[in-house]
Amino acid sequence: MIEQEKISKEINEMRAANKKIIFTNGCFDLLHQGHKDLISLSSSFGDVLVVGLNSDESVRRLKGNGRPIQNVVDRESALLATGYVDKVYTFENDTPLKLILLVRPDIIVKGGDYIPEDIVGYKEIIDWGGKVKIIPITPGFSTTSIIENMR
Repeated sequence: MIEQEKISKEINEMRAANKKIIFTNGCFDLLHQGHKDLISLSSSFGDVLVVGLNSDESVRRLKGNGRPIQNVVDRESALLATGYVDKVYTFENDTPLKLILLVRPDIIVKGGDYIPEDIVGYKEIIDWGGKVKIIPITPGFSTTSIIENMR
């Protein structure tokens, strides 16, 4: 509950300053060029880029045993180190819907491997007047392929 209060306070401060809030989410395990392209382009759509980051347990449920390679602290640090990300909020569920409802971003951004209507939070953001943007994925980059190449 304390984390929700902290997020609400930070988001309310952004809104009071008339900041346009952009949201994207993911596991961001072994941050690679495709991730960097997603977050750099996402940041160009507004004033503040908020990233929803899957918790370690959430990544494990979604990706399987042996994942994540990097723990949540390291993944958050890598995202913030890019200079494009303003806030990182970790979520425990398999989807970021609760976080999206708390943040109420102006724009949700996802990669080109998504169909807008299938994106978690699509209906909700459209209902409050926000937008969903799909950006091209950078070909040749995936954490899974990096891990497989390391073996």
